[in-house]
Amino acid sequence: MNKKVVVKIKELTQVNHISLRKLSEISNIRLASLSELANGKRESMSFSHIEKIAAALNIQDIREIIDLVDVEEE
Repeated sequence: MNKKVVVKIKELTQVNHISLRKLSEISNIRLASLSELANGKRESMSFSHIEKIAAALNIQDIREIIDLVDVEEE
């Protein structure tokens, strides 16, 4: 089985009761970038984006933002 890094943008917005637009404003990350991450259309994320999201949402544990999951080979 392979591993895949998953960015948990949808979960973060739900848990924190904010919209993607609001997260964009408080993290200073383009709304389009957050939307692509939330919809699985973007497969990479910079460390600076992780840091900005963590600061904006007062997150202390990186596992709240990203996760490592098993994926079956096709």
